[in-house]
Amino acid sequence: MDAEAQDSFREFVEHRSSALLKTAVLLSGGDRHTAEDLLQNALIKAAGRWHRIDEPEAYVRQILYRQQISRWRLKWPRRELSVAEPPEGRTADDDSSATEVRLVMRSALARLTARQRTVLVLRYFEDLPEADVARILGCSVGTVRSTTHRSLARLRTLAPELAALNAPSRPSRDFAPVEVRP
Repeated sequence: MDAEAQDSFREFVEHRSSALLKTAVLLSGGDRHTAEDLLQNALIKAAGRWHRIDEPEAYVRQILYRQQISRWRLKWPRRELSVAEPPEGRTADDDSSATEVRLVMRSALARLTARQRTVLVLRYFEDLPEADVARILGCSVGTVRSTTHRSLARLRTLAPELAALNAPSRPSRDFAPVEVRP
């Protein structure tokens, strides 16, 4: 890699690695160490082809997705380590409800299968349409839809408290609507 490409790669890593790490954390089920490994491997692969890449972020994200797919296709899947307490502690600055939602969501995502987690990350975190998710995962749009449906149902079962937090507030039946007259 020549000096100009090396500088371009360093700049890309400096500016985009935090966003890419967030995606990798979600793909890995909240395991930050696995996510860092996933991102590092993706960046190594991208560095080798850096001079031929037109859209670096899309290319690295594609590598992340494909590596995650390869991980769930392993003959002997790696075992997840369950711990009683999450590794992050609460700080006084945190909004406790937002932190609680994040921890509940991370825990629930970690208990989904890798395929379910990947589909949800691509659909809702990356905000990709079903056709793009199907193309990335190498399956049909119908498979993406059914996997999304089953994944959301399992997520609701694993973390029913999330449904209560996201439920739209309904008007109380105790009060009649006020009619405004001109």
